[in-house]
Amino acid sequence: MTRPVLVTGLGLVSCAGEGIAAHLAALDSDAAPRTDTETFAPYCVHPAPPIAWDGQIPKRSDQRQMEAWQRLGVYAAGLALDSAGVKDDAALKQALHLVVAAGGGERDYAVDGAILTGLRDAADPGAYLNERLQNDLRPTLFLAQLSNLLAGNIAIVHGVTGASRTFMGEESSGVDALRIAQARVASGQIDAILVGGSYSAERPDVLVIHEMGGYLARSPYRPVFERGGAGDGDTGFILGSCAAFLMLESEDHAAARGARALARLDRVASDRTRRTPGSVAGSLETLWPQAGLSAPDRVLSGATGVAPITAEEHATLKRLAPAARIRALGDVIGHGLEVVAPFGAALAAGLVAAGSAREVAVTTIGHRRGEGVLRLVQA
Repeated sequence: MTRPVLVTGLGLVSCAGEGIAAHLAALDSDAAPRTDTETFAPYCVHPAPPIAWDGQIPKRSDQRQMEAWQRLGVYAAGLALDSAGVKDDAALKQALHLVVAAGGGERDYAVDGAILTGLRDAADPGAYLNERLQNDLRPTLFLAQLSNLLAGNIAIVHGVTGASRTFMGEESSGVDALRIAQARVASGQIDAILVGGSYSAERPDVLVIHEMGGYLARSPYRPVFERGGAGDGDTGFILGSCAAFLMLESEDHAAARGARALARLDRVASDRTRRTPGSVAGSLETLWPQAGLSAPDRVLSGATGVAPITAEEHATLKRLAPAARIRALGDVIGHGLEVVAPFGAALAAGLVAAGSAREVAVTTIGHRRGEGVLRLVQA
């Protein structure tokens, strides 16, 4: 049995603002997204907007015990519940399932800095690193940063107490969160589920991690598909603080409560390839029919700006969807790793609901792994 899976609620937060209207306006604007070029120079980030947390997290004690990435996620989840019209439906929320895609929380910056500095002069870097990690890291620190705490805080603050699961693994986790959520509703296992994720880019530790891999752009903002010039420092991504949640329901469940269907999440296809020449093109060509795509009006790409896979993806998308308008999510919200797929799906649903597109494709190639293609169409 395969049932239609409808999107009935959206919650979005990023540098573009909050809510679907602000993001659709940013999506169709040629203006550069808001950036912070000073706090983490020479790197820039797309910061979160000013938020009145009380609107979705009323208790100050709850706000204080969450880090930024958790507050963003809990806030966006509340927006999605409001959008779906179920914020005050305690009975529905008690049975509502939840899937979250998120990374780890913030680290002890002082310890990380001391270890990285000491590694420069260590006679045996491996032994030094093991000793410092065993002696300097507080065991309780990691427990406070577990990604499943985001699901826990959504349950506490919003009363969403059905079964929950959390995915980790950068861009691929967002794809799998949507794939599993869509499949469970489509198969008849459940009738409704809240799915999404959150990411805080305004953290020295994540900048260090991605710079060590050579993935960060070091020049001021440029559009994603214009990055990659040899030697000019603009190859790579610019991280963005963001969160996105979607309410997914079966058609019968939505109809029974009189919910408005914004769009249909038709199929989610995923893959993983080695980063060899041609692998991204081959993956997209395989995933395109698996997602049921033919001639989408719009393509929302999760391209990172990392060379050479970004150029390969762009060329392949132009071949697969020659008549579609292709837009990089990084030009609207920055790169949010785990949140890329949920954010793309939410924006696509918004486009369909607004009548701006009949069929939208969302891609999530990822900087190292995480190929995924989604199809959203009119409900």
